Amino acid sequence: MQATLSPSTDASMTARDRQLLAHTPYAQAKVPDQYLRHIVDYSRKEQPGTILVDTNARYLYYVLPNGKAIRYGVAVGEEAMAFSGVARVGRMAEWPDWIPTPEIQARLGPYPRRVAGGPANPLGARALYLYAGNKDTLYRIHGTNQPEYIGQAISSGCIRMRNEDVIDLFDRVKLGSTVVVLPPGQSAQAETGASWHG
Repeated sequence: MQATLSPSTDASMTARDRQLLAHTPYAQAKVPDQYLRHIVDYSRKEQPGTILVDTNARYLYYVLPNGKAIRYGVAVGEEAMAFSGVARVGRMAEWPDWIPTPEIQARLGPYPRRVAGGPANPLGARALYLYAGNKDTLYRIHGTNQPEYIGQAISSGCIRMRNEDVIDLFDRVKLGSTVVVLPPGQSAQAETGASWHG
């Protein structure tokens, strides 16, 4: 499999992004190389513009033309809490506010009813809201203020990306794009021949 490191660029970042990310209230984590952004061969049937999430391997693929994809490392939900299936991007937001659900409030303890957008917000720099039909699934693809968890199954069910990666993805995705989230136990790597050799 051909995997080419796609250097992170801040070309997609706005002045506000640069300002907010310049002084984050969390430590910058060293993310393992295989979870950095790569251009990879992609032989599955999804159309260009589709997002595919391989929860087993902790990768998100943005499908490109000509048998290629951009592969990003992600943190995914613990198995019992993770979304799987087909959805679409029903809403997109920059530096979104976070409104914890009653279930999250019960699990994580007392949180404010709304956390304003910014570098301390768990949704990070961007959020893609996943819808099934016209209904919000309450699952998101979003940035994170905990980059040390990229490559793990740790979250409350949402799909977390490094902020620089979610900004890059956000600029490529269109409202209404298809999102395929493979269930635990099913891997895109077996089908794409995509294994990482560092």
